[in-house]
Amino acid sequence: MGADVRHSAGPWTGAAGAAEALRTHLGQVRPEFAAAHAGLAGGTEGLAVADVLRTVRTSWERRIDTAAAECGSLAGSLRAVARDLGESDAAVRAALAGVGVGVAAGAGAGSGFASGPGASFALGGGR
Repeated sequence: MGADVRHSAGPWTGAAGAAEALRTHLGQVRPEFAAAHAGLAGGTEGLAVADVLRTVRTSWERRIDTAAAECGSLAGSLRAVARDLGESDAAVRAALAGVGVGVAAGAGAGSGFASGPGASFALGGGR
């Protein structure tokens, strides 16, 4: 079974953007959540449910903050992967630039090896 390993920074950068967008959205949810609970304390004063509602609100606020922080961290990590993959590609390309290219026995057409300006680097398996 043969497979090529290929990558590009695009999907990693796109995923980072999605994580950042989610973090931004979560930052907007918390104030909306607070506004939805405004005046609730006055309307439930003296009822046991007031304490329960405060506990639930506090729990959800912690969850929102935790999720937003995780999305921010994930966005940074995904951008680092995209950057690191690009740097690795450049290093491999530079290392291979000094290697003489010749056709070895059995490494002709269809071997998975290419050279020149339009060539791409791929790792493949032939079994």
